[in-house]
Amino acid sequence: MIVKGNKIGGVTFSIAKKMKVVVTHGKRLREFDEDNITLTEEDADGLLLPHNDTLVISLTALDFKIKRVLVDPGSSANIIQWRVLEQAKFTGSIILIAKLLAGFNLASVTTLGEISLPTNAKGIMKTTLFEVVDSDMGYKIILGRPRLHEMKVIPSTYHQLLKFPTLEGIKQLKGNQPAAREMNAYSVSSSKGKEHAS
Repeated sequence: MIVKGNKIGGVTFSIAKKMKVVVTHGKRLREFDEDNITLTEEDADGLLLPHNDTLVISLTALDFKIKRVLVDPGSSANIIQWRVLEQAKFTGSIILIAKLLAGFNLASVTTLGEISLPTNAKGIMKTTLFEVVDSDMGYKIILGRPRLHEMKVIPSTYHQLLKFPTLEGIKQLKGNQPAAREMNAYSVSSSKGKEHAS
């Protein structure tokens, strides 16, 4: 993030750091400090270090545990592969709206539509809007900023971890480093194959 000066949205950093977030759920009310979400070196225990791996998790959607979910705070959309919905026999619920999604290199893909699905992360149920694509991106789902911001997730690729506040306190979801390495090897071999085909 690039900011000018020592303010965020008109609030100085020192004040912003001390703010509390109030979460309401039904009749229950709980306050917690966002400062309580911390990442330490112990959170990286058991990882192969040093590494440059993406953050890949598993997520429950449609009552299925879906593996190879990329956590991508750089993505402005949540994306799901058509074949995941096809396997779950859920393609009939897709709302047919074509959109153009562009990547960092301005390569684009047209979506087949969008779908709202119940997703479960560590017992936290949310309805998530996904853009449906039918392309070989390797990952089954990409969780972008819409879902991450809604849950106030703090992702760390270094720690291979997501932490987020809930009414029961801070919860965490560990990444799958071997899956991230497997997907990285897949994308490297795919790009080499395309170079040789040119």
